[in-house]
Amino acid sequence: MTPKPATRDFFRKARRMKDYPISEWLHGYIYMRFPYAYIGNAKGDLPLGRLVKTIIAGWQRLFPPRSKPTDPDKITFPDTYHGKVIPLGTARQLVSVKEPIEKAYPEQVIPYKLARDLILEHPDHLVALDCPCRASKPNPCLPLDVCLIVGEPFTGMVMEHHADKARRIDRDEAVAILEAEEQRGHVHHAFFKQALLGRFYAICNCCACCCGAMDAHQHGTPMLASSGYLSRVDEDNCIGCGACVDVCQFEALSLVDGHSQVDEARCMGCAVCVSHCPNEAMALELAPHKGTPLEVPA
Repeated sequence: MTPKPATRDFFRKARRMKDYPISEWLHGYIYMRFPYAYIGNAKGDLPLGRLVKTIIAGWQRLFPPRSKPTDPDKITFPDTYHGKVIPLGTARQLVSVKEPIEKAYPEQVIPYKLARDLILEHPDHLVALDCPCRASKPNPCLPLDVCLIVGEPFTGMVMEHHADKARRIDRDEAVAILEAEEQRGHVHHAFFKQALLGRFYAICNCCACCCGAMDAHQHGTPMLASSGYLSRVDEDNCIGCGACVDVCQFEALSLVDGHSQVDEARCMGCAVCVSHCPNEAMALELAPHKGTPLEVPA
């Protein structure tokens, strides 16, 4: 069977990449062709995934893994598939790029060994896809169509294989989706995947109860990088209403002595608390020890 045009384009680009094994671009094809089965099973929300997790857990109980010294050069799963937390303003910029761009981010911005390129071909090609993480849940948060696929060949592949779960949108619609998710208290992530030509391909807008990456991160698999900011509280303006605590997806905020308090280790600098504070008592502050913000080339 002859691959469809965008899929052919993906294969052609993958073959031209130096040191990019066939196993990697086949992995990328499977991910784009079957994202709902791929992610649903990886999260353990679907039967096969639950079975595999049960077998692995039982094996580890019987044969506990021996601790080994950390190898700084070892490639781990998060190095191949990860997200960078971004405030709403950066997310808006990513869907508003007008010219093709090509940029490799340094490790202080994207702190992973692989998949750090921002390469946007046809940046005005945008698709709203039903979120695979939400779709795998029995009672997901709504709406479903909040995953934004950006640029080619990825938007083309999504429309070739998942036209029933996706729709082409313009920049204004993309910004509207971002802003609506922000109002719901959900977090924006720029996602990068090594199997997808080693680069950025989507903006995830999700919540801790549905998002596989957020769940994995909070359970010890570091799939997300901080925005490079920390939330700060102006105690003079804070009225202790708890609005910020209620919307924090990373459980980084609490009320102490009538004021909000930030757990710096947990805070990822998403700024959702800032947009939901009724008294403008929350703000973002650069935090070099948490990383460097992702900047979108003008």
